[in-house]
Amino acid sequence: MSTICTVNDESLAQAKKIVDDGGLIVIPTDTVYGVACDPTNKDAIARIYEVKQRPRFKALQVLLANVDQLDALGLDLPAPLNRLAAQFLPGAFSPIAVAREDCALATVNADGTQGIRVPNSTLTARILNALGPLAASSANRSGHQSAQTVEEAVEAFGDDVALYFDGGATKGHVASTVVAADPHGRDGIAILREGMIPQSAIRMALHMNGGGLGA
Repeated sequence: MSTICTVNDESLAQAKKIVDDGGLIVIPTDTVYGVACDPTNKDAIARIYEVKQRPRFKALQVLLANVDQLDALGLDLPAPLNRLAAQFLPGAFSPIAVAREDCALATVNADGTQGIRVPNSTLTARILNALGPLAASSANRSGHQSAQTVEEAVEAFGDDVALYFDGGATKGHVASTVVAADPHGRDGIAILREGMIPQSAIRMALHMNGGGLGA
C-alpha cells in the first residue's frame, strides 16, 4: 500500500529506506512532480521505465541538491553549459553533463552524457539533501500530461510507487529546458527541449558581456 505524506524527518527516513532498497518515490519539484529512485540501481531505473511505460531510449535526469554534487558523481559540465548553469541553476534548466570514467550512475546514456537538474525549491532541496541525488522522470504515464499535484501522480501510478511526497500544487505542467553543448550548433549549444526557460533567454545569456559566457 502506498504512503502519501508531507516532508518531515520521519517521512524522509522512510523514503531513504525505500530508495536504498530499490523502490520508487514521487517528489515535488519547481516544475512538475517526478518519479524517482537510486540513480546507481539498474533494477530501480528499469522499474521507472516500466511504471511510466516509457521507451528506454528516452533518458532519465539526475536531480541534485546543488551543482557541487556533480564532481562526486563523476560528471562534468562542458563549456558553455558550466557558465549557463551558474546563471540558471537552481532552476528549470537541465544541462547535459559528460560522464567521467569514475561515474557510477546507471542512467548515463550510451554516448557518455547525463542530463542533470537542480530544482529551485526549498522543499525539493530538503528531500535531495536527505536522500542524495535521485534519478527521475516526470510523474506520469508516457505520453500523458505531467503531474502538477500529488493526486495526479497517484492517479498515474497507484501502488506501483511506494511513497508520495505531497508538496502542494506546482506552478504548472511545463517542464525544464534541456540544453546540450554542441560545437557545431548556434552559440555552441543545442536546445533539446524548450521548457519553462525560453530559448531566447538561454541565447541572450550566452551573449551577455560580449559573449563571455561562451568562452
